[in-house]
Amino acid sequence: MRELTKAEEQIMHIVWELEKAFVRDIIDKLPEPKPAYNTVSTIVRILEEKEFLSHRAFGKSHQYYPLISRSKYRDFATRKLLSGYFGGSFENLLSYFAKERDLSLEDIQRILDDANKDKNQH
Repeated sequence: MRELTKAEEQIMHIVWELEKAFVRDIIDKLPEPKPAYNTVSTIVRILEEKEFLSHRAFGKSHQYYPLISRSKYRDFATRKLLSGYFGGSFENLLSYFAKERDLSLEDIQRILDDANKDKNQH
């Protein structure tokens, strides 16, 4: 899987939310100032080339849908973050956030308990 640019990721979040979308639908969800139609269309085509999106044709219009789930990309991005900034260590990541967010031991335990609940549900 390839990493997304910020613009590509922004578009993917919208398509994940909508589940299927025409370029105009994507533009409607983007914040002001809205980018040009051609700009969004180009990013969508790049996402197709990267195999994150595919489309269904409706005449000259295309409705796009994700090929990669949000959770699959989140897992990829998290692994990349861990390896790139924290030496692949979850402990280093947790330590960083504990220091930066001034987390207590109770906060950390609650996070771990929640993570274990999520893990056991899947």
